[in-house]
Amino acid sequence: MEKDKNIKVGISIGDLNGIGAEIIIKTFEDSRMLDFCTPVIFASIKTMSFFKKHFDSSINYHGINHINQVIDGKINVLNVWKENVTINFGEEDLKIGEYAVLSLEKATDALKNGDVDVLVTAPIHKHNIQSERFKFPGHTNYLAEQLGGQSLMFMVTDTLKVGLLTDHVPVKDAPQQITPGLIAEKIKIVYQSLIQDFTIERPKIAILGINPHAGDNGVIGEEDDLVLKPTLEKLRDKGQLVYGPYAADSFFGSKNYKNFDAIIAAYHDQGLIPFKTLSFGHGVNYTAGLSKVRTSPDHGTAFEIAGKGEADHGSFEAAVFMAIQIFKNRARYKKYSENPLKKLSKKR
Repeated sequence: MEKDKNIKVGISIGDLNGIGAEIIIKTFEDSRMLDFCTPVIFASIKTMSFFKKHFDSSINYHGINHINQVIDGKINVLNVWKENVTINFGEEDLKIGEYAVLSLEKATDALKNGDVDVLVTAPIHKHNIQSERFKFPGHTNYLAEQLGGQSLMFMVTDTLKVGLLTDHVPVKDAPQQITPGLIAEKIKIVYQSLIQDFTIERPKIAILGINPHAGDNGVIGEEDDLVLKPTLEKLRDKGQLVYGPYAADSFFGSKNYKNFDAIIAAYHDQGLIPFKTLSFGHGVNYTAGLSKVRTSPDHGTAFEIAGKGEADHGSFEAAVFMAIQIFKNRARYKKYSENPLKKLSKKR
């Protein structure tokens, strides 16, 4: 991979009534960002100019109508729509949701076609995006269908990585979905991601229990004893460093998480509450297991502060850098894992 390659970062705009445009603008107002990547925002120059004026920003855009017009060293805005859009900060609006979906679809197409190298998604509102043609609970499920592979929501920082066995499902349904096959699949995704995406050679992974106190030997539920423990034992017999199940209530407070390269939680809040408590504003939501790289900030649309200029762009900026780094790590992994015997024979 060329040393000076400027990574093309596709950016979906998210919900226009939320903080997405604000955190994008704040991130790329720092001209040094263009030394690391070439941003391509999938929206419209009219809409982005509205945000520039509203937030009294000095940012400069390069408006384009075709993806082949992208220029390095510029903040490119691809015109996905041309009409004026009425922005009402903080309001739920199904029409605005349609623009969020349109931006995501066009950005995903560009990612699939290799027109951008990675995708960073600004926050969407899950209710606003629902329609007859778009019935996904969020980015992760949509991208899994579009890009292929078995996806996993992976919340990451440099020092803390939390994956999920189940993500956007009701709590009452989570235990039924946690099968030996699902456990093995999710652990495999995390294991492979740690190796190729984060350059960890021999990953050590902790699994949190499904029930309080990991079931207390069946006193508080049998799922841990009947499903989780036997599956982990089989994986350990195959040589994987997977440990648990650990009681979730004390795992993070006791600092035990620091002994592992990644933690896998049974369901959404079990993993995301401690992650966001420890890392909010700096964490990144990474979709592991896909053929392409997608990241996003660790927060939502934040309607309550939308349009006020108060949004912290730290997590979005971290998502951009994380996407770039993972892209480079994958390229190196592919280079050094292809035909290693052939490379060795050439050196002799």
